[in-house]
Amino acid sequence: MKRAGFRMIELIFVIVILGILAAVAIPKLAATRTDAEISKMATNAATFVSDYGAAWTARGDLVTGTTWSSVTNTQTETEAGTPSDAGTALGTAVLLTDGTNTCVTFTASADSNTSTEFSILTVTTGSTGTICAAVQKMVLGLTKAHNFGGTGVTY
Repeated sequence: MKRAGFRMIELIFVIVILGILAAVAIPKLAATRTDAEISKMATNAATFVSDYGAAWTARGDLVTGTTWSSVTNTQTETEAGTPSDAGTALGTAVLLTDGTNTCVTFTASADSNTSTEFSILTVTTGSTGTICAAVQKMVLGLTKAHNFGGTGVTY
């Protein structure tokens, strides 16, 4: 007489195989999430510098009283864990963080000839967590003082 269904040993083998697949897949998914975070932060850093240059070009200057939110919509923080808001002034350094570590810092400053025009955007790197170290390698070309106006630029 034929019986329908699975024997106990077959079910055990299936469960073991599923367990092995899960043990392999879960670390791969975690690595994918980390890679996505690194890519997002590196893209945000490049976008931030590009937005700053575009805002400078569109206005001709970025003066005292200008806020970061009027320059870029890239999400930044004033300190790790504290998002910058619509009133964060250009004189305040803003950060890209992994939640706890500062990966990239953006600081706007005036050149030596004026104290009211924020023509220089300085990009520096910070902490060396796993995510930050990878982001810093990807934004290496951005880590410098970007001069958008003033005496260093001829019109």
